[in-house]
Amino acid sequence: MNPLINSLMVGAADAPAIKPAVELGTPLLLTIAAAGIALLLVLIIRFKIQAFVALLAVSILVGVAAQIPLKDIFTVVTNGVGSTMGKVALLIALGAILGRMIEVSGGVQSLATHFTEKLGAKRVAVALTAVGFLVAIPVFFEVGVIVLVPIVYAFAKIAKVHPIKFGLPMAGIMLSIHVAVPPHPGIVAGAGVFGADIGLITMISLIICIPLGFLSYWVASIMNRKDYELLPGVKAQVEEFGSDSLVHVGHDGPGARAIAPPRPGLIMFLIAAPIVQILLGTVGTLTIAKDNYWYGVASFIGNPFFALLVAVALSFFLLAVRRNWSLKETGEIFEGALPPIASILMVVAAGGVFGEVLRTSGIGAALSHTLDSLGLPVIVLGFIISLALRAAQGSATVAIVTTTGLLTSAVMEGGYSPAQIAVIVIAIGFGALGLSHVTDAGFWTVIRYYGLTVSDGLKTWTVLTTILGLAGFVLTYVAWILVGGLAH
Repeated sequence: MNPLINSLMVGAADAPAIKPAVELGTPLLLTIAAAGIALLLVLIIRFKIQAFVALLAVSILVGVAAQIPLKDIFTVVTNGVGSTMGKVALLIALGAILGRMIEVSGGVQSLATHFTEKLGAKRVAVALTAVGFLVAIPVFFEVGVIVLVPIVYAFAKIAKVHPIKFGLPMAGIMLSIHVAVPPHPGIVAGAGVFGADIGLITMISLIICIPLGFLSYWVASIMNRKDYELLPGVKAQVEEFGSDSLVHVGHDGPGARAIAPPRPGLIMFLIAAPIVQILLGTVGTLTIAKDNYWYGVASFIGNPFFALLVAVALSFFLLAVRRNWSLKETGEIFEGALPPIASILMVVAAGGVFGEVLRTSGIGAALSHTLDSLGLPVIVLGFIISLALRAAQGSATVAIVTTTGLLTSAVMEGGYSPAQIAVIVIAIGFGALGLSHVTDAGFWTVIRYYGLTVSDGLKTWTVLTTILGLAGFVLTYVAWILVGGLAH
């Protein structure tokens, strides 16, 4: 090896940990953290600065204020990006590609038609809620809502009712899945910050989201007893839809030239395959001794990266090849899945930087010690902080990543088991579910496509998401008790 390169590698390995030039007291560190978060919210809400830029700028300012040496500031930035993106970038990208393949093929519409036929026309809302549950696992929330809009409109026209009757319970469970179940970016990023087990998070959060689906339907059915104003633009679009729209593939690309949408069983298989693979791997690693050869096999098979890669490969053969898409068309679909997640990836990266700055500066440790003195369980505090950040700036991903960054020291030094850390991450995720209102892009997606006024949106969507968030936290706290969390 080149002697210069060798010396550089040895020097890098022996480099001392970065520390603040001056150790500040706990009150001042917490003041800097509070000022940083306040500035972050002002930049995002008041000045409409993109979350990635706002997070990065605030992270640098907090680092400087906390006396991290100027020569080390951007080393901390680099470390934050690397440690976070190395854990989540592939998951988010592969999840987006899988969702895009299902979307373009017409699989979403196929699922909706299937559940409606099985449950009957009178249970359309139940059917769409079940469809929303399945679709939301691989597909981003806003994408899922938009893709299912033609079906919601068609049923609304047939039943002569407001689209919100069918769309509200479906959207409620879809957002619940989005904030709590991998491979969605916020929960994956939070898991990455804490080093939590994705398989455990998936297993526990899916179990919790099942009763939330029933709750979403029940609460929405109560809300829908009232009549809401239907905006003229959406009313005109609803009138254009008929029952024939139920079987079109919902895309102008290759899927639109397919003879028929894929069978619902195939779509359910593609959605379930990575989940089952991850869960099998997780069960294997929990039951097999670490020095056993099969432990390594289970760990490899259950790795979320590998599970999603297998699912994408299956979608290529079962959707693209079977439907005679050309390699060029399939490549374009893969490419088309990536640009929409660029902004999400950057926000996640900047959130990782913020968390790294908080750790390096000692703010995380200061907050940890302060929380210990307050006596609040970390799971409760994580939920409250995440809920407050979600309400203030709108993005669930930013809320989750910021909260996990603040609580990293408390969690890492708390002696929690892998299952307990997974439950803490889920609680933070459900904190980012509630209080979806005008600061949230998802709020505007729901009211825009379902034809609600802002006032009615606040009375329905904001209330529903808050109820689901609180219920999700209660169920998560039950899980916390079951995994021995009360012992801390």
